[in-house]
Formats: sequence, structure tokens, C-alpha cells
Amino acid sequence: MNLKIHSLISHSIEVKKQLLLDTNLMKILEQCVTIVTNAFEQNHKVHFCGNGGSAADAQHLAAEFSGRFYKNRRALPSEALHSNSSYLTAVANDYGYDEVYARLVDGTMDKGDVLIGLSTSGNSTNIVKAFETAQAKGIITIGLTGSSGGKMKSLSNYLLNIPSDITPRIQESHILLGHIICELVEENLFNTNA
Repeated sequence: MNLKIHSLISHSIEVKKQLLLDTNLMKILEQCVTIVTNAFEQNHKVHFCGNGGSAADAQHLAAEFSGRFYKNRRALPSEALHSNSSYLTAVANDYGYDEVYARLVDGTMDKGDVLIGLSTSGNSTNIVKAFETAQAKGIITIGLTGSSGGKMKSLSNYLLNIPSDITPRIQESHILLGHIICELVEENLFNTNA
């Protein structure tokens, strides 16, 4: 058992080392920080979507903005699109689960807002449809996926694809990159040392 635990931790560390060595991904991560900072500065919203564990991560990251990360500061307009269970179950029942995010993007988001989608495969149909709706409305899309990017690759203005095909390792890296975005955006917006 001890060897298995060691192996799992080592593999997680290896994926993160690959992130550090990917200069292109680091550049895209910096761009995402700037995009999200600018959106909040211009009174736009940043919404998240995901399924399963990625839905939990989406909700977690939205709460870092709407609540706080490190600093006591004003709330930022950010929400996970699945947070309203009555909406989610009604639309899934009436229109199908594939439509749950696209309808909210169409009804609640505007040009200049940012939609961040988390999908380890990059092929989650409801997120793909949400990204298609977002692109049609001029909403900026940031995709967090696994190695290939899946269908979200061509629909993401900014793609952060983790160099792994193993769901837990991808999700661990998604929350890492998400926390980096949250921390740096908060520093940009509420830097009291300047």
C-alpha cells in the first residue's frame, strides 16, 4: 500500500513538473489572469461550468472570487452555472442535460463576460454547447481540459490543457491553475501595496 501511495503522489508531482516546463501554457495562464482581471475591472462577470468533480472545482473557484481568496475585499461577480438545482433539474428534464449551461450562458451572460469551462476530456457536450453559445455572443472562453483539449480546444479563446489523460491528475492540476488565477487576479485588483 505504501508503494502505491508513493506512486500516486509522485505521478501528481510529475504532471505539475510538466506544467512548469511548458512555457506556452505558462504564457496562456498569464493571459488568462489578465483577461479575468480586465473583465472584473470593466464590471463583467466570470462564470464557471463543469460536471461531477469538475462542477465541484467550478463552484470552488467561483467562490474564491465572490467570497475571498486572501484579501478582505469586495465580492466579485462570479458564479458556477450549476448552483441553482431547481433550474438545473427543470432544464435537464424539459430540454435535456446537454442544454443546461448553454441556456444560462444565453440568458445571463453578455459580451465581455468570461466563461471558464472545466472538462477533463474536453468533450462534455453541455460545456461544448455552452462554449458555442458564448462564442456567438462575444463571451470570452477559457477551457481547462486534459492533454488533447477535446472538442473544447477549437472553442476556447484560451486553452489550459493539462499534460495527462488521468482524470484525478487533471483535476488536481485544474484546481492548482484555478487557484493561481484567483490569487493573481485578486492581487491585480486589490493591491494595497502600490
